[in-house]
Amino acid sequence: MSHTIIGGALPAIPWEEKKNKNDVIWRYSGNPIIGWNPIPKAARIFNSAVVPFEDGFAGVFRADQKNGRATLFAGLSKDAISWEIFPDPIAWVDENGNPNPTSYAYDPRVVKIDDTYYIVWCDDMRGASIGLGRTKDFKTFVRMPNPFMPYNRNGVLFPRKINGKYMILSRPSDSGHTPFGNIYISESPDLIHWGNHRYVMGSGGNGWWQSTKIGAGPVPIETKEGWLLFYHGVTTTCNGFVYSFGAALLDLDNPSKVLYRTRDYLLTPEKEYETVGFVPNVVFPCAALFDAPTGRIAIYYGAADTYTAIAFTQVDELIDYIKNNSEVF
Repeated sequence: MSHTIIGGALPAIPWEEKKNKNDVIWRYSGNPIIGWNPIPKAARIFNSAVVPFEDGFAGVFRADQKNGRATLFAGLSKDAISWEIFPDPIAWVDENGNPNPTSYAYDPRVVKIDDTYYIVWCDDMRGASIGLGRTKDFKTFVRMPNPFMPYNRNGVLFPRKINGKYMILSRPSDSGHTPFGNIYISESPDLIHWGNHRYVMGSGGNGWWQSTKIGAGPVPIETKEGWLLFYHGVTTTCNGFVYSFGAALLDLDNPSKVLYRTRDYLLTPEKEYETVGFVPNVVFPCAALFDAPTGRIAIYYGAADTYTAIAFTQVDELIDYIKNNSEVF
């Protein structure tokens, strides 16, 4: 039994035992769980978020439609592997129930705070910005005010208030395929007014895998050792960007403080579904399910901007690895 994760039991999450004892993170043998043309209105589903919901799981999915435009769809699952994705995009409404559609939307994260599920995504505000919305039933979705002006991506809410404030991670960027990017944190008393922006961590280090830019991944997991944050790191090669991912531990009371951070990547594109696709050489984590009593974690990641895949880790083994292979800079 593990007592490291601060949270509840969720024994029904996907899980496979590792075959190589040296693996810190290992891939699901059934990857990818979502492939090409999964529903009539979408060519590819990837970089998506899942959460426990009622007696199963719910998801908000990045679905690139057949006109090429990125859009968010919702779906349900009993086992968090086989998904019933709804046939039409999310129909956003405003506070009064009037239609409030997005121009485009991609790379969602979802977190439950109290009795509400909040969705954060990359939105169009005359340029890439962070969108924020909420739902209680995954049927009605209400758009809230954008937390920040353009240009920004990779918005990730913490799962509870810290020192009485909501906290969000973000990655200021530009209007294109950003060749730079560091992670910042901001706070709010009400999920509407945001400020006290602080630097958390940046690209670079002695390794090359995160030399170009970084961005927060799944919702941070609260542990006794700190907030466990998976994040993507990007390097620039002769053949373009390569997306890998690592992890960091942030201070529980002051999450702008990095305690430990992986020197080497945890997962990098190696399998064909990660190296070959619409955008080759991408592993992009967007969600994580966990079972606190066992310390099991299932990480959902987009592969090659084409597929949805899962990887597994055990929290105590992962934290030991992070501490013993850390580079904070």
